[in-house]
Amino acid sequence: MLDWLNENAHWAWMTLGLVLAGLEMMVPGVYLIWLGIAAIITGVMTLGLDLSPAMQLIDFVFLSLIIAFSAKRILGERPIESSDPLMNRRGARLVGETALVVQAIEHGSGRVKVGDGEWIAHGPNVAAGERVRISGTDGAILLVEPLQKLIDEGPEAAA
Repeated sequence: MLDWLNENAHWAWMTLGLVLAGLEMMVPGVYLIWLGIAAIITGVMTLGLDLSPAMQLIDFVFLSLIIAFSAKRILGERPIESSDPLMNRRGARLVGETALVVQAIEHGSGRVKVGDGEWIAHGPNVAAGERVRISGTDGAILLVEPLQKLIDEGPEAAA
């Protein structure tokens, strides 16, 4: 078995690299792909240079560190921009919408209905049945302000 591994170490490294790249798709995070790339490069180097097992391990460790830190630096300087930055922030998508107060907002806290869901809301005192505008979020809590206040201020208030 060891003879086969010594003769075909390049295949073992390349297989390890592909397995790590495949695991990257199942495990959250972005770290196994860099180890997979390092393993594949180690396999190619082992095939071309006939490296000893100790050199293979040293190459793999150094390549892993170099590739991982290089990727971290590159992605830190130029992060990948999302086409929909609010994709997983449902509350933030609701900013600007109107909501119906279903449990009076008293002492700064109550409940509002938006669409078919109810949310905890923080804001000034508002009676149940009135409409409010969502002005922001604090985690899963909607920050609201009375709709009447916005109508009273109107465009003249901004002038």
